[in-house]
Amino acid sequence: MKVVFHLGAHSTDEDRIVRVLANNPKVLEKFKIVVPPPQKYRMVLRDALVSLHGEPAPLQVQDAIIEACSDQHDMDRLIFSHEFFLCIPERVITEHGFYTRAASKLAPLANLFPEDETEFHMALINPATLILQLAQRLPKRSYEQLMSGLDPRDLRWETVVRDMREAAQGRRLVLWCNEDVPLIWPEVLRAVSGLPEDQGLMGDMLILDQIMLPEGRARLRAYLKSHPVKSVVQRRKIAAAFLGKYVQPDEIEMDAPLPGWTDELIAEITAQYDADVASIARLPGVEFIAP
Repeated sequence: MKVVFHLGAHSTDEDRIVRVLANNPKVLEKFKIVVPPPQKYRMVLRDALVSLHGEPAPLQVQDAIIEACSDQHDMDRLIFSHEFFLCIPERVITEHGFYTRAASKLAPLANLFPEDETEFHMALINPATLILQLAQRLPKRSYEQLMSGLDPRDLRWETVVRDMREAAQGRRLVLWCNEDVPLIWPEVLRAVSGLPEDQGLMGDMLILDQIMLPEGRARLRAYLKSHPVKSVVQRRKIAAAFLGKYVQPDEIEMDAPLPGWTDELIAEITAQYDADVASIARLPGVEFIAP
């Protein structure tokens, strides 16, 4: 069995991956994939991780997890998803740095099913966007408390990912950028699920539907019906063309309501993020889904 942990990051998914996969029960059954409802396992996994202290789970603990997740025991792939696997939102940024606990969480997660093959999947997100999202999620924290004394330009994904890659110890580590999801959503779904590229899924259009104007959604569906897609590259080009014309304006605007933030600072953080992503995509041992 393969055990998949979708790790977030925070403010990137909102359970959309598991919801879409779960809405394809016949496909999951055909490929022996189990995508349990998150409410069935999140507390069970948390309790197991706390009690095990990172040690390999004995068979009775593994059986208890599976029993809590599903009544299906003949499975080839078991998928868990939670942005809190790495840390709670309050610990994304601490005086010690950015996602400093992330790497240390991988081995304990893998040890929940120590004899099985483990995979880790995660979306990266522009730190400028993430800080704004965290500020909204943690309204009782001042900006100074949120940042823990760090400059927003100190939040570097490359360091986090390098540490995670080492902690993964050769296990599959699949990453992508949240900003690219509208163009790569079908590939993300198939990476997490392990489904073949040509396996159709209800929900392949979910992200485009969420960010495009109604007229654009209708026109895109009509175009795809009359022009069947023959490759991933072709589909991405079509999606990009329709997004360029029909994307909802509020989906691409970024306000800066934080103290001392300017358009120039956001641009600087974004440029640094882009440079980090380019380096991460070249790292050996990292599978990177790029448009």
